[in-house]
Amino acid sequence: MTRALLAPFGLKFNPFATELPAEALYPSPKIADFFWRIEHVLVREGGFAMITGDPGTGKSVVLRALAERVERQPDLTVGVISHPQSNLGDFYREMGDVFGVPLRPSNRWAGFKVLRERWLAHLEATGRRAVILIDEAQEMGPKTLLELRLLASTRFDSRPLLAVVLAGDARLNDALTRDELLPLGTRMRVRLSLDYAAHDELAACLNHLLESAGAPALMTPSLKQTLCDRAGGNFRVMTNLGSQLLTAAMQRETTVLDDKLFLELFAIPASRTKPPARKPAAAR
Repeated sequence: MTRALLAPFGLKFNPFATELPAEALYPSPKIADFFWRIEHVLVREGGFAMITGDPGTGKSVVLRALAERVERQPDLTVGVISHPQSNLGDFYREMGDVFGVPLRPSNRWAGFKVLRERWLAHLEATGRRAVILIDEAQEMGPKTLLELRLLASTRFDSRPLLAVVLAGDARLNDALTRDELLPLGTRMRVRLSLDYAAHDELAACLNHLLESAGAPALMTPSLKQTLCDRAGGNFRVMTNLGSQLLTAAMQRETTVLDDKLFLELFAIPASRTKPPARKPAAAR
């Protein structure tokens, strides 16, 4: 959305867009506690952390907010794996690209050695571990996850070289309980389980979005209540509804987002709710 479209609403940016500035990302108390543990424990001591939840519960948003926070720290190397479904060869190619190390996937032992040397040098120079963030980690194959576990530490697993944060849906939880991945599942030092949000959590997030965008009064209180009621505990559903309302208000050149606009957009037409008329009984 252009500034010209946002200006009549007093908005600095679209509060319902998928790409939001860092200050607009809403950290609930549970998420803020998770961030603290990553920054003050995992980055300094190393190991694995995990974010799990159903689609729309905010896993990717949490991972993005975490990336924003750790990337601001000086002398901290942060790598993001964007293709988790890679086979081992492509996984090494991506790791080499992320950490600026020339690797030959045909010689994985050399790649294994060079990456660990790079991370060990970073640890000794800064006292903190390099961070790897992986979204959609349920797509990673067992062999790749096991390779990552072996890469991430040295000295018979007593010295972690990395702080790794995996984010995924219930399939990631299920995978880590299988025998082949149990050694990794037992190494999760910090966990964040995201569930469908309570009404007050949705309301707090909505208010935070609007205040961050510079228009806390963009919606009437009753419309905010309606959105939280209709979202079914899902942040993505709530913001999608808000986006459609804002777009409709722009098209109609009205700056009022209220229940009347909501009903005009989302009410089920009466013709679809009436039961079909019965045919009169045939005369005998």
